[in-house]
Amino acid sequence: MIYLDNSATTKPDPAVLQSFHQVAESFFANPSSIHQFGGKAETLLQKSKEQASTLLGVSAEEIIFTSGGTEGNNLAIKGFATKHQNRGKHIITTEIEHPSVYQVCQSLEEEDGFRVTYLPADENGRISIEDLKNAIQEDTILISIMHVNNEIGSIQPVREIGEIAKKYPKLALHVDHVQGMGKVPLQLDESGIDLCTISGHKIHGLKGTGILYVNQRTNLLPLFHGGNQERSLRSGTENLAGSVSLVKAMRLIREREADGIEHMYKLRKILAKRLGVMNGVIINSAAEAAPHIMNISVPGIKPEVIIHMLGEKDIFISTKSACSSRQSDESKTLAACGFDLERSTSALRISMSFDTTESEIEQFLQTLEEAINKFKAVMR
Repeated sequence: MIYLDNSATTKPDPAVLQSFHQVAESFFANPSSIHQFGGKAETLLQKSKEQASTLLGVSAEEIIFTSGGTEGNNLAIKGFATKHQNRGKHIITTEIEHPSVYQVCQSLEEEDGFRVTYLPADENGRISIEDLKNAIQEDTILISIMHVNNEIGSIQPVREIGEIAKKYPKLALHVDHVQGMGKVPLQLDESGIDLCTISGHKIHGLKGTGILYVNQRTNLLPLFHGGNQERSLRSGTENLAGSVSLVKAMRLIREREADGIEHMYKLRKILAKRLGVMNGVIINSAAEAAPHIMNISVPGIKPEVIIHMLGEKDIFISTKSACSSRQSDESKTLAACGFDLERSTSALRISMSFDTTESEIEQFLQTLEEAINKFKAVMR
């Protein structure tokens, strides 16, 4: 099997699975229980936060364990907007955000009377800093920007955006770092970030695990009320085994990060070179995009047809975000970048991991070319 859909989810690392099993078996007590067994679970939870904070370069009090990217984005945006709506009701985001950001902003517009500015992207999937500056108004309270786009791999200038946000005392910056973690380095403390979302299953951790970084100066209104866990921001019995396994995944990916990124850039160059001359293929990802994502279009052929033909050879890629792949055929991201309907409805995403090999890429390219030629021959 050749798995090239790592932006949708990654294969859990065996060491991550082992850590989850060990904790689930030996520390199954509720961390909120007052007996000694619960106390041991609470101690392990706190150690996990400390380890996560060290890896991210922040303090342990700023780590909130979540169920993943969607919850983290919802808590960050809704939690901040509703808490501080007395300051203003204007939010800035982009037209190419993940559905868990884009639809949250739409919900705030429709249900709570917020105004949202959706910044456009250029053909490389990047926003204009001038557009951002011009969009800030007197009542702007939040900027929510994805670090690495999940479909085309475009990288936003987060540090530059953070410098702008710092000039406005009542303005907070939220960054969706789900696709960037482990692939495109980001220093939270140096980038002016107030809120940052991370997901475990994108870094060879487990589904249902994640982190929301909440700067100590930033206050949120919780989405869940109940037991006052996680600084009263996320009530509910903590997923101790999941949290420990997430930190394990973070540590492992950090150890492999430098070599892994270099390896994926090498593979990406091979993809770009071969796909650039392949008959009928158009590359949508910019040359300076993230190392693990390559987005292409094959106009005239439905993406599902190619995915099915590759799947018959046990090669797996995707069309777009798994969270929106069952919706409209058109890629909202590609449309927002100015690509025409034929191109934005025929997109395919190839996404790699540190474990993807050069031989797998070569076999994929050969099989893809054969599939395109076979389809065109049948159509003729």
